[in-house]
Amino acid sequence: MMDELELLKKDWQKKEEHLPKLSYEDIYKMIWKKSSSIVKWMFYISIIEFVFWATINLVFTDAESWELFRTLHVYEITLTVTLINYAVLLYFIFKFYSNYRKISFTDSSKKLMKTILSVKRTVTQYVWFNIAIFTVSLVTGLYGSVRYGPDSKKILDAAEHAGNQTIFWILTIGATLVMVMILLLLVWLFYKLLYGILLKRLKKNYEELRQLEI
Repeated sequence: MMDELELLKKDWQKKEEHLPKLSYEDIYKMIWKKSSSIVKWMFYISIIEFVFWATINLVFTDAESWELFRTLHVYEITLTVTLINYAVLLYFIFKFYSNYRKISFTDSSKKLMKTILSVKRTVTQYVWFNIAIFTVSLVTGLYGSVRYGPDSKKILDAAEHAGNQTIFWILTIGATLVMVMILLLLVWLFYKLLYGILLKRLKKNYEELRQLEI
């Protein structure tokens, strides 16, 4: 058994001698190309996402929708959140493009590692911003519907007449929080799936670069 193992080792060593040995520069170039491709895809995805949500808003948010927001007393905050959302999303698209340009012209492993960390921070900030905007929009819509909706006055009057107004608000707030948490979890999972795979690959590249510097 030992003789067979030794023969296998010798056979592998002979094969290994014929394999091309990669230099530091070769390994760096491979990692750089993979990282550049990943960041480029992040940039493309951010544009696709921006166009998708902008299209959804344009198609489904018409004059009647804005009138409904006025009726629910959330017109000003909805308009403000929408404008902030578009402005910040454009900023993040610029950041993704900037990171892509930066990584494309990086000429050292240390700079590449720094850029990879910058990309990770940008993605984290982008995801949390989207979750925050989604939360504000959802809570605003739910508050307007409960407080100023078509049947809100009847429901509130009925609860007050029955002496259950406090219980009504406790149940309403509790149900709202549960709904918000479930939807936020779904949004977080969506971004985890969308960017998690790319970030995992980028992290792997970062670890390979760190080993290269040792």
